[in-house]
Amino acid sequence: MAQPTLIIIDMQRGMLEPAAGERNNPDAPARIGEILLAWRLTGAAVVHVRHISRSTGSLFAPGQASVEFQPALLPLPSEHVVEKNVPDAFINSGLERWLRVRDIQSLVIVGVSTNNSVEATARTAGNLGFSTYVVADGCFTFAKNDYNGVLRSADEVHAMALANLHDEYAQVINSSAALALLEHA
Repeated sequence: MAQPTLIIIDMQRGMLEPAAGERNNPDAPARIGEILLAWRLTGAAVVHVRHISRSTGSLFAPGQASVEFQPALLPLPSEHVVEKNVPDAFINSGLERWLRVRDIQSLVIVGVSTNNSVEATARTAGNLGFSTYVVADGCFTFAKNDYNGVLRSADEVHAMALANLHDEYAQVINSSAALALLEHA
């Protein structure tokens, strides 16, 4: 089995700002850093995804410091960077073509937010036939009102997004299982 490609979604400075909202899984950035280091040490492919908003009032509007990658997770020159302006990293980004040209068949996805960009990207990856893994402790999200107006905690939103993905679009795993995938490739 070939090494899976690591896809890090939207780990931008704006995700650290209080304006982003109440979030879960405060250790996720550290887990992502550990996973990224392991990928780099083995020379496996890494893709960094950055959201660039179309809305001028967004934390992720072009030209703001909040759009930049978090310093601990800056891409290396050898790592691929994808910019997107919708939640799904495959839409209008060339990501699928980049993966197919390299005959990449397995993806490990980490980042933010679990119920938005991570979920959208993982659904498409699964639908496109990639073996897709989402790292539960390498993702986080924010509190959100449900359709009925009930405020759901970030933990609840995170758990439901992972449940939506597991065994249908992706396998939901933890960071130690992600590292094991890399070691056994």
